[in-house]
Amino acid sequence: MPPFRFKLQPVLDQREREEREAQLALAQLELQRAEIERAIRNHQLNIEREQRELVAALGAGSGPVDLGSAKLQSNSAMRNRFDAQRRVLELHGLMERIGAARNALAQAATRRKAVETLREKQRQEHFNRESTREARDLDDLSVMRFARPNPNGLEIDR
Repeated sequence: MPPFRFKLQPVLDQREREEREAQLALAQLELQRAEIERAIRNHQLNIEREQRELVAALGAGSGPVDLGSAKLQSNSAMRNRFDAQRRVLELHGLMERIGAARNALAQAATRRKAVETLREKQRQEHFNRESTREARDLDDLSVMRFARPNPNGLEIDR
């Protein structure tokens, strides 16, 4: 039986490359998402730490309060809030791009699967065609063997 050769293999190879590229693009966006989420967590931890320090500085109760230090502490906490909010907005935009990248990956996978399905269908047709041809060839050989006269002149049980 001759081997099966899929004529659209270059198309399938291209579809597989497109799917891998879509996977890589999504993975890069997911890495960016993880980085932004880590930065937001760090900002939140800093805000909480600075608030505790501000409360401690204002509520010490023993002696005068250093308003300059409290103001610096408050400004630092506000800056961290601003940075955290900016990162949340970045995360929102990134999540939209991740959604689009997931859709692109799903479409690439669907396109690849369509060509793979065609390949499997053609492979099965090739196998069926070759099996039929081999069976026909065997039948022809059997008929020719039966029709051939016996060279020894002996009767063969048929």
